[in-house]
Amino acid sequence: MKGLTLKQIRYFEALARHRTFGRAAEACAVTQPALSMQIKELEEMAGTSLLERGPRQIRLTAFGEMFLTRAQAMLAIVDDLDDLARAAGGQPAGKLRLGVIPTIAPYLLPAVITRLSQQFPGLMPILRETMTSRLIEELNDGRIDAAILALPVSEPALTEVSLFTERFVLIRQIADADRPVPSRDMLREMRLLLLEEGHCFRDQALSFCDMPSTQPREMLDGSSLSTLVQMVGVGIGVTLIPEMAVPIETRSAAVSVARFRDPQPVRTIGMVWRRSSGMEAQLLQIAEVVRHCGMTLRQASGLTTLPGWRR
Repeated sequence: MKGLTLKQIRYFEALARHRTFGRAAEACAVTQPALSMQIKELEEMAGTSLLERGPRQIRLTAFGEMFLTRAQAMLAIVDDLDDLARAAGGQPAGKLRLGVIPTIAPYLLPAVITRLSQQFPGLMPILRETMTSRLIEELNDGRIDAAILALPVSEPALTEVSLFTERFVLIRQIADADRPVPSRDMLREMRLLLLEEGHCFRDQALSFCDMPSTQPREMLDGSSLSTLVQMVGVGIGVTLIPEMAVPIETRSAAVSVARFRDPQPVRTIGMVWRRSSGMEAQLLQIAEVVRHCGMTLRQASGLTTLPGWRR
């Protein structure tokens, strides 16, 4: 296939992943006609069809599936070479494709990005916010360089670095501020609002309450912590949120914040990246920045009073 370009390989991989020309073009930051033309040229060079074009989405032909396997392996090698080149300078520089889960991103990222820009002015973070399962998939596929999330992820191909721990707190109505903090047994009998399925924070909250994730629930499952806190403020149940979310999520809601008695529910925040990455020394420097910001944020949260603290 004389004349094959890396651009064509990336466009084809994006099309195979998204299954529509429109979404693939958006992911590659090009117009749909431009992407279509490159795929057509790729098929002409191959001398056979890579795709079955349907009215709503495309499917790969048998040859397309075999081509995709080799294309992904080629892109992984190119990405590793790119990592190696970026690591040659010693300090983090160039593009950093960083993924973050939604229960961390809005609270930690502003401080992290500010400090990274001060400490490593040559670094250009490209941010991706999505759930853990998607971040792990994108890490393994080489689409992001590292991710900040809750540990453990227990993926053999990934390096995990623990950065800091934070507690969960109970969010109740203002009227309940002076009431005793419920035990985990009592929480199981309350109207507990949780994030929708797929969020690791949901699983951690259920684990603390010793509630099976398969148990039927006739309650609100929200897509964000903000929704859950606001619903608590108008009298619909109680919820759990991480400490770092308290200053932002409770400032406009009529709620009270309380600590649980020991043993308190906690989560470990860390960074993960591919073991094969040539950027490990630089990623460790970035991880230290994240650790510093996380610890500072925790100290600044102000949650140093007894359970029942009113906000």
